[in-house]
Amino acid sequence: MLSGEIPFTLMNLTKLTFLGLSSNNFQGPIPSSIVHLYNLEVLDVYNNNLNGTMELCMFLNMKSLGMLDLSHNELSLLIDETCTNATLPKFYGLDLAACNLSEFPDFLRNQDGLQWLSLAYNNIAGHIPEWMWHISRESLRVMDLSFNFLTGFDGQVPIPLPWTNLAILDLSSNQLEGSLPIPPSSTLRYNIPNNKLSGRISQWICNMTSIQMLDLSNNSLSGSLPQCLNKFGDYLLVLNLQKNKLEGSIPQTWAKGTQLRMINFSENKFQNRLPTSLANLMMLEAIDLGVNQFNDSFPYWFGNLPNLMVLCIRSNKFNGPIVIPNAEYKFPNLRVLDLSNNSFSGKLPLEIFQNWKYRDFENESPLTYIHVKTNFTIPKGSWNYHLSYDYNYSMEITNKGMNMVYQRVQELFRGIDMSSNRFEGEILESIGDLKVLHLFNVSNNFLSSNIPFSLGNLAGLESLDLSLNRLSGEIPQQLTQLNFLQYFNVSYNNLTGHIPNGQQFNTFQNNSFEGNSGLCGSPLTNNCDNFDTLLPPASISENSEDSDSPFEFGWKIVVIGYGFGTVAGVIIGHVVTARNPDWLRKTFGMKQLGRRHRN
Repeated sequence: MLSGEIPFTLMNLTKLTFLGLSSNNFQGPIPSSIVHLYNLEVLDVYNNNLNGTMELCMFLNMKSLGMLDLSHNELSLLIDETCTNATLPKFYGLDLAACNLSEFPDFLRNQDGLQWLSLAYNNIAGHIPEWMWHISRESLRVMDLSFNFLTGFDGQVPIPLPWTNLAILDLSSNQLEGSLPIPPSSTLRYNIPNNKLSGRISQWICNMTSIQMLDLSNNSLSGSLPQCLNKFGDYLLVLNLQKNKLEGSIPQTWAKGTQLRMINFSENKFQNRLPTSLANLMMLEAIDLGVNQFNDSFPYWFGNLPNLMVLCIRSNKFNGPIVIPNAEYKFPNLRVLDLSNNSFSGKLPLEIFQNWKYRDFENESPLTYIHVKTNFTIPKGSWNYHLSYDYNYSMEITNKGMNMVYQRVQELFRGIDMSSNRFEGEILESIGDLKVLHLFNVSNNFLSSNIPFSLGNLAGLESLDLSLNRLSGEIPQQLTQLNFLQYFNVSYNNLTGHIPNGQQFNTFQNNSFEGNSGLCGSPLTNNCDNFDTLLPPASISENSEDSDSPFEFGWKIVVIGYGFGTVAGVIIGHVVTARNPDWLRKTFGMKQLGRRHRN
C-alpha cells in the first residue's frame, strides 16, 4: 500500500493514458498540475485519504478523460456555473461518491454517453430532478444514488425507468416516499432498501426477468406478493423483502434448478403454511422467515438442502414436536438455527446437528463470510472496468445480554436458539459432541433434570442461556473450562449448591444466577458457609402445558434474529463503516490481456 502525497513527478508523464491509484493511503490534495496530463483517459483515486477542496472545472481541458473516479476520499468537490456551461469531457464513467455534494451536478444534463454514474454517500437532499430521467438513456448501465437524503421524484416517474440498458440501480438508504420505481427489464441488481416507499409491489416487476439481486427491504410496502417472484429462478440469487407490511401467502411453487441463494421474508405479515416446494431450491444458503404469522409444523424438508447454512423461523406460530422422518434430511451444512418464540414441543431436536460431530472445520477461514458475489464489467476502448458486488448476510444477535447487529457473519459461526418454546425433558449429554458451537439458547422452556457436564466440552462457546426452565442439581464445575464464555444465564431454575469459581465465572453478575434459592456463593449474597442445609428449591407453579410461559413473573426474552442486507468473538466481523463500503470492489483490467490489473 502506497502512502504520502501523490508525487508531482507523475505530472511529467504527459503521454500517460491511465492513472490508477485506488485503495492506497495517499493523503493531501490532488495536484492541480494533473491537468497537464492531456492524454489521460482514466483517473482513478478511489478509496484513499485525499483531502481538500477541488473544482470540477480543473478537468475542463482534459478532453480525452472518459473515466473519473474521485470517490471515498475526504474531498469536497465544487461545481460552479461557469464550469457547467462550459464543455466538460464526455465521461463514460463518473464516480463522485462521498465528495460532499449537496445537489445534483447540472453538467450531467449534457452527458449523453455515461455508462456508470455514482453520486452515492453525499448530502444530496430533496427530489430527484426530472431531467435525470433523460441523461444517457441508451448507454447508462450503472446508477448509484444510495446513502443520500432523497425524498422523492420530480414529475411523473416513467414506468419502467427509461434507461434501456440499465444493469444496476441502487437507491438504498434515502428517504424516498411514494410507489416503488420499476427498473427496465435489463436490470440485474435492484437495491432500494431503507426508504419510506409504500403501496403494492407492481406487476411490472415481473418483467425483470434477468434480475440477480432484488432488495426491497425496510420500507412500508403492503399487499400480497406478485406470484411471478418464484419465476425469477434462472438468474435470481438474492430476494430480500424484510421489514415491510406484506401479507398473505408466499408463492406456492418454487421450481427445481433455480439459483436462489438467499431469501429473507422476515418481519412482515405472511400467513398460512410454508410451501414444501421451497425444498427444490438446492442452491439456497440462507432463509429467514422470522417474525411473521406462519402456522405450520417444523419444515424438516429443509434438511435436504446441501448448502443451507442459516435457517431462521423465529416468532411465528410453528408448533408441535420436531420430527425428522428419516436420515435423508440431514441438514448437512447448517450453521445457525433459530426456532425461538414459537410453540414447538417435545424433546430438544439435537439430532439435527449430528453432522457437526463428523465434519472437518479446521480448513474454514475466520476471514470467510457468508455472502453472494456478482461481477460486472463495463468495456470501453482498451480498458475493462470491473465491478464486484458482495452482498453480505447480516445478523442480529444477543451477545452479553445485549441485542447487537453484525454486518457480516463468519462462515465458521455456529448458533442454536430454541428459546421461548415448550420443549421438555432433559438436555442430553450429546450436546457436548457439538464442539464447534458458539451460541446455545434454550431459555424459557420446560426443560428439567441436571445441567449436563458435557457442556464443558464446548470449548468455543461464547453465549449460554439456560434460564427460565426447571433445571435442578448443581452447576457443573466443568463449565469453568469455557474460556470464551462471555454470556451465561441460569436464572430462575431450581439449581442448588455452590456457584463455581474461576475463569469466566468470576466475571458473571448476580442476574446470571438469581431466582435459584438453593444457590450460594459469589456473586450472590448467600454465603455457602451459612448453608448448613441448602434451602429447598423454589416451587414451580403447576402451569398448564398450554400456557405461553412456564413462569408468570416479568422477564426479558433473549432472542437471536437475522436480517440480511446490505452491505467480537467468532461471529463476528465488524460493522462496516458507511463511508468506505467493502461490498464494492472496483478494478481495471487490460481488455486485450483479459485479466485484472488490480484487486
